[in-house]
Amino acid sequence: MTTAAPALSTTTRRLWSRSRGPLVALLLLIISGFVLAALQSGDQHGRLDPRSADRTGSRALARLLTAHGVSTQVVTTSEEAAAAAGPDTTLLITAPDVLTEAQLTDLQTATARTPGRTVLLAPGPSSLEAFAPGVQPEPPVRNTARQPACSLPEARRAGSALLGGLRYTTTTDTADHCYPSGGRPTLLRLPAPRSGRDTVLLGSPDFLYNQHLAEDGNASLALQFLGSRTHLIWYLPSVSDPSSVPDNERGFLDLIPAGWRWALLQLALASVCAALWRARRLGPLVPEKLPVTVPAAETTEGHARLYEQAGARDRASAVLRSATRTRLAPLIGVRPADAHTPDALLPAVHAHLNSAPDAGTDLRTLLFGPAPADDRALVHLADQLDLLESSIVSQERHAPREHPDR
Repeated sequence: MTTAAPALSTTTRRLWSRSRGPLVALLLLIISGFVLAALQSGDQHGRLDPRSADRTGSRALARLLTAHGVSTQVVTTSEEAAAAAGPDTTLLITAPDVLTEAQLTDLQTATARTPGRTVLLAPGPSSLEAFAPGVQPEPPVRNTARQPACSLPEARRAGSALLGGLRYTTTTDTADHCYPSGGRPTLLRLPAPRSGRDTVLLGSPDFLYNQHLAEDGNASLALQFLGSRTHLIWYLPSVSDPSSVPDNERGFLDLIPAGWRWALLQLALASVCAALWRARRLGPLVPEKLPVTVPAAETTEGHARLYEQAGARDRASAVLRSATRTRLAPLIGVRPADAHTPDALLPAVHAHLNSAPDAGTDLRTLLFGPAPADDRALVHLADQLDLLESSIVSQERHAPREHPDR
């Protein structure tokens, strides 16, 4: 019972010394995560986002549209875009090529018979097939200030603008070919007289960025094409859109055979049980009664061997001296409470050893001295303590006793 608390304290310190490094690293990681989250929790948005003030954002354009009476609604799913694309609206799709075939079909169906305008930024073959059949993309060119070179009123009013990127070819006679490069337009407008809705293809979105909006006629061109209707649907495709995953696409778990799932479950349960079993070794010491009585000699010998293995001569000598003082105190008339006090014990020992042959022994060093330097000195100390105790016991036995009648 006396060794449980020190052993528990030692185990706790050992666990703390082993785990403090990983705990400090984990704490620093958590703090870094909170700091980064706090720094990025402001008005930071992605490319072409009308809420972003970054160089590649479009907040400046959104404010210009608001100043001209155009309301802007930001959506991130194809369902929201299809539902909001009603009459007298402009639908801007910032990344049409990341949409699936089902999403493109749903958007085209929702807008085909609705008056308004659809603007596609740098559309590729998949999105062109849905919104502009018969139009083919050509290799891209660098963005630079280009002249309209077409009769489209919006382009002529804007004048020079930053266009480039993909170029397009079409056999439609009614299409407007603007801002050409190498004979191929980087801005193509496809009217649809029956539905009252036109489609605008832009080879590059750079002129919509905050950093380029004030250059040349970029702001005018953006306002005229995106602000021709009173309501603008700004569609930013998102990977969190549930409809962006094809129905026939198999997930990782679908590729694992059914039998392996049960095997993995059993392995997981076995790992948890093993972890719980190993964790029991780290619990506190639980004292329990011994099933048999151990003789005192065996216990003493066991303690001595443990001291010897640990080289604990200081502890062994302290135990020997304390036991000797405890046994000597009642023999020489010293209270048990003063048995370990040199000023009370030593005078009484000297009084009993005045006529003894070893009266000159340094009792203070013997009973209260420092730890032995080696094992030989420890054995000599034990012999001296045993001799001292034997001398006092012998004197007590041969001391004359007064007759009770005297």
